[in-house]
Amino acid sequence: MAFQGSLAELHLPDIIQLVSVSGKSGVFHLTDGVHRGDIWLQEGRIVHAEIDDLSGEEAVYALAIWRSGEFRFEAGIAAPRQTIAKSNTNLLMEAARRLDEWRVLSKKIPSVDLVPEFVILENREGQINLNTMEWLLLSKIDGQRSVRHIAAAAGMGVFDAAKLLYGLVATNLIRLKEKGAAPVTERAPSPPQAPASPRPAPAPSAVPAAPPLLTRLARLRDECVALLGPVGESVVQKHYLRARGDIERGAGPEAIDEAIQQIARAASILKGSAVAEAVLRLLKP
Repeated sequence: MAFQGSLAELHLPDIIQLVSVSGKSGVFHLTDGVHRGDIWLQEGRIVHAEIDDLSGEEAVYALAIWRSGEFRFEAGIAAPRQTIAKSNTNLLMEAARRLDEWRVLSKKIPSVDLVPEFVILENREGQINLNTMEWLLLSKIDGQRSVRHIAAAAGMGVFDAAKLLYGLVATNLIRLKEKGAAPVTERAPSPPQAPASPRPAPAPSAVPAAPPLLTRLARLRDECVALLGPVGESVVQKHYLRARGDIERGAGPEAIDEAIQQIARAASILKGSAVAEAVLRLLKP
C-alpha cells in the first residue's frame, strides 16, 4: 500500500484515521528536516510510536503537533514492541486537542527549534513568581539549547514545555531567537525625573480615594490569581498592570474587559477551558 504526502496538507490524526479504518498493519515514517518519528499500527490499531527519546502515547502527541514535514506509510512492518494500550479514538481525540492548543501556542512559539534566551531588561522591577516546573525550564536555558532540547533536558514532552514557555514569553521574561543569533538587551522605561522645584504634597485629607475602576480591577486580579494559582500569577499581573496604566490614562471599563479576555485565553492554555470560562464569568455583574 503506497500512501505518502505532506503534513502541511493533511494533519497526522486525519492521516492515521484514513489508514486505521482499513485495518492495515504497518508503520508511518514521519520526517521534518533532520527530525524523524515512527508510528506503528497493528490491524488498524496504534500500538507503538517513537520520536527522539519519547515512546508510546507521548510520542504520538509530540508527532501530532507537527505542522510541516512528510509522511510515508509502509505496510506489513511489525512493531518492535507495544507501548500503547489506549484506543485509537481516545488517542486521536487527545492528539487533535493538542493540535488545537498548539495553534494558540505557536503564536508565541512558532517553532520548537528556536532558542529561548532571557530578556535582559535594565531597571527591571517587581517580583517574579514562578512554579517549580517553570524554574526547572529556566535552569535549562543557556542561549544555545532549542525549545526541543530544553524539553528533553528537563525530562518533559515538547508540548508541555511549550505550554510553560508560552507564559514566560508572554510576560517578557524570555524571548525566542534563531540559533546563533546575538542576544538582545532591552531597556525598560526610565522612571520619571523629579521636577526641580517639586510642589508640596497635598494634605492627607486632600488625597482622593482609588477610582472605582481601579478598585474593581484590583479585585478581579486577586480573583484571577486565585483561579489560576501560581502558574498563572505572572500572566495575571502583566495584564493587570497594562489595564491599570490604561485606566490611569483615561480609559474606561473596556480596559478591564480586555484584560480579563487576555487572562482567559492564557487560562485556557495553562489550566483548561473550565478555568477560562470561570475567568470570563468574573465580568458578569
